[in-house]
Amino acid sequence: MKARVIFACIFVVCAALLGVAFYMEHVMGLEPCPLCWLQRFGFMGVGLISLLAALHGPGDLGLRLYGLLLMVTAGAGLGMAGRQLWLQSLPADQVPACGPSVDYMLEVLPLSEVLATALKGTGDCAAVVWRFLGLSIPGWSAVFFAVLVVLGLTMLFHRGRPKSWIAG
Repeated sequence: MKARVIFACIFVVCAALLGVAFYMEHVMGLEPCPLCWLQRFGFMGVGLISLLAALHGPGDLGLRLYGLLLMVTAGAGLGMAGRQLWLQSLPADQVPACGPSVDYMLEVLPLSEVLATALKGTGDCAAVVWRFLGLSIPGWSAVFFAVLVVLGLTMLFHRGRPKSWIAG
């Protein structure tokens, strides 16, 4: 399969996942926690990298570079999803206190403090508000990010023709 098609598919999947996130927020009324926002940014980053790669149609070196960028960005998203899954696994007496909404923090706090709070997570991040097939929202994010990390690694360490790196 051509690298451009793979990158275009990754872009479409990221756009669909973001569409689901916004549907859950605006239609289902689920308020995203700080770690949810960071995971959204992770999918936005992966989607943007993939869109650029699909438009560019990279050669072998470009494929490796885009693979590295994909792996690093998806790895950061996987880290955020993992942090949220860890918070969700804590006993109730060990869950951190709930914090203000991201919108409020952005209005009153400097960006560095908002990011530090978001990276730590809050009690809001520990709440499991939706499940599908036994996995919570960060569980599904972790699955998608893990697949993207593996794809990025495959691109980074690929040997062979640049335009057809996956048999197909």
